[in-house]
Amino acid sequence: MESLDFDTLAVRAGIARSQFNEHSEALYLTSSFVFDNAAQAAARFSGEEEGNVYARFTNPTVTAMQTRLAALEGAEACVATSSGMAAILSTVMALLQGGDHVVVSRGVFGATQQLFLGILSKFGIESTFVPATDLAAYRAAVTPKTRLFFIETPSNPLTELVDVEAVAAIAHEAGAWLAVDNCFCTPALQKPLTQGADLVIHSATKYLDGQGRVLGGAVCGPKALVEEVVKFLRTAGPCISPFNAWIILKGLETLRIRMEAQSASALALARWLEAQPGIQRVYYPGLPSHPQFDLAQRQQKSGGAIVSFEVAGGREAAWKVVDATRMVSITANLGDTKTTITHPASTTHGRIAAEAREAAGIREGLLRVAVGLEAVEDIQADLARGLAG
Repeated sequence: MESLDFDTLAVRAGIARSQFNEHSEALYLTSSFVFDNAAQAAARFSGEEEGNVYARFTNPTVTAMQTRLAALEGAEACVATSSGMAAILSTVMALLQGGDHVVVSRGVFGATQQLFLGILSKFGIESTFVPATDLAAYRAAVTPKTRLFFIETPSNPLTELVDVEAVAAIAHEAGAWLAVDNCFCTPALQKPLTQGADLVIHSATKYLDGQGRVLGGAVCGPKALVEEVVKFLRTAGPCISPFNAWIILKGLETLRIRMEAQSASALALARWLEAQPGIQRVYYPGLPSHPQFDLAQRQQKSGGAIVSFEVAGGREAAWKVVDATRMVSITANLGDTKTTITHPASTTHGRIAAEAREAAGIREGLLRVAVGLEAVEDIQADLARGLAG
């Protein structure tokens, strides 16, 4: 199906009908699979024969989701996990070992920072965080033990962009892999594998599902690397449930349509916010005022659906905006058809030390809005209540 358009792949890739010849993809809710005989069981377990064995690492519904997402990312292979954080953990545990070193863009999600600094460091995997946009800092951070570069672009919540092609060149020169968290853009807006990345990581919980229903994650890339992640998942077990995979599989069908509509509304909202009094700064890659606007034009199809902005007055003023909303959902999730708002310093990045938050630009007056599919005029009116005065 490589020659088919993105939209066609989104609804057709991965379909494998059963003997019932169903039109919509089937949901296989089973923990295990029955073999014809002992020899087949042995061949399936050893990998000599392809087929389903146990739902921790093989299931037809999960396979369909993986096949479809791989097609959309332009990847050889994909493995699904229980969450986006499980996808990051599985990648690192599969490819690295104690003594290895990782270079991480500073603007990554709060839980990602906690994973690298608070958990992986206990197992001897050291990390160096560098400013997301400083290519010289990436080069300077390389050590003889550097095995992986991990970046998030756009970043959460400041929408900083990392030049994927440039960082890929630095990583490969150092003999390291580059993994890109593509959660904010999805393959509908950005394909890091075509820009030099080795692996793409997703929190499928977000835009891939698109309606805030289930948790899921995924790792896409060359078959050889993905198979290493599969080995870890098969043993350690951070697998996705077939039901969650089925929900995400169906969500992929409308991915481009949703991303384009939500991005258009986000651009309109960002322009409106720039004109409001009391707002110190708006962060959105589709605005000419964004520091990496030119890079966004080259690297992404649009600015995405996340708009962050900083209000004068710190936490008190920011919470006033949040508390005044009547329609927008106060929740830290994003990627939903429903618009959401959160105060990163006290939620998604609340576990990070205050000094680290400040260094990352996560100040007390910062708010993040994940734009949904409501009329943008209604979103503006809801935010205007808290911005008034």
